[in-house]
Amino acid sequence: QVQLVESGGGLVQTGGSLRLSCVASGRSFGGYVMAWFRQPPGKEREFVAAINWDWGTPYYADSVEGRFTISRDNAKNTQYLQMNSLKPEDTAVYYCAAGPPGRVLNRRASYTYWGQGTQVTVSS
Repeated sequence: QVQLVESGGGLVQTGGSLRLSCVASGRSFGGYVMAWFRQPPGKEREFVAAINWDWGTPYYADSVEGRFTISRDNAKNTQYLQMNSLKPEDTAVYYCAAGPPGRVLNRRASYTYWGQGTQVTVSS
């Protein structure tokens, strides 16, 4: 059974930092694209960042470019999202996702597996 389990969310002040983790299990993710999405209160789920499991070229949404960094540790089957200079508009439930290569990176439908989400709240 494939599982993606996020952790690391919490409450932080504006300008602060958090690091989210996502542990993947249940299958080999070689060649897969790993991504983070988020869903702000009352809004649709939106793309944040993506990285290929095997080669590390990242891809970011404009809203987080320069502040967030996506990475992965293949030996630990874990991907990370380092979030710096957080803003109140970053408040959301953050989801880890995994999908096969060759699809559009910023579309929800491109991803097969999803985690349960972790809450990030940025206070002003």
